[in-house]
Amino acid sequence: MEKVHLNIKYLLEDLAYNDSEYALKSIYLLYCGNITRYIQLFIKSKEVTEELLSDVFLSVWENRKLLPQVANFNAYIYKIAKFKSLNYLRDNKSYEVDIDISTIDLFTAIKTTVEDQYISNEIVDKLNAAIEELPPKCKLAFKLVREDKMKYKEAAEHLGISIKTLEIHLTTAVKKIKARLENINLR
Repeated sequence: MEKVHLNIKYLLEDLAYNDSEYALKSIYLLYCGNITRYIQLFIKSKEVTEELLSDVFLSVWENRKLLPQVANFNAYIYKIAKFKSLNYLRDNKSYEVDIDISTIDLFTAIKTTVEDQYISNEIVDKLNAAIEELPPKCKLAFKLVREDKMKYKEAAEHLGISIKTLEIHLTTAVKKIKARLENINLR
């Protein structure tokens, strides 16, 4: 983790002081997957998501001279993505938020039989269904912390809530998912 942090710091300085397109491309490659998934929490359209992703990195480029002053680039880039997404929704009078784009596959690295795979797929489907039934704020908190691996402090800052409120959302999410999964009958 320390190596990635130092690498980001170096890339941000290279981008700021040398206008390095290589640094921007490297930052893009590090963040594009997570930022895309994050934007998809707000936006249904693949095309609009791609456009907003480009806008996020255009903002990074346009504000590159200020990047050495940014204490937490991870939170900074997610905040840009959030504002770009919300501005798009506001400007297009589209208030519907789709959070069911991302799914969790818990069994990708396990060797299984056909029967095991069928059971695993069934469990994953039920897990994803349980996640999708969560209240919107619980679902967003759960996805940021569990899928995007954000730290509690970062996720709370990003959502504009206290860490305690984030913990309440996560506890609620886990309880609801657990209750749903307890009903699974595996023969």
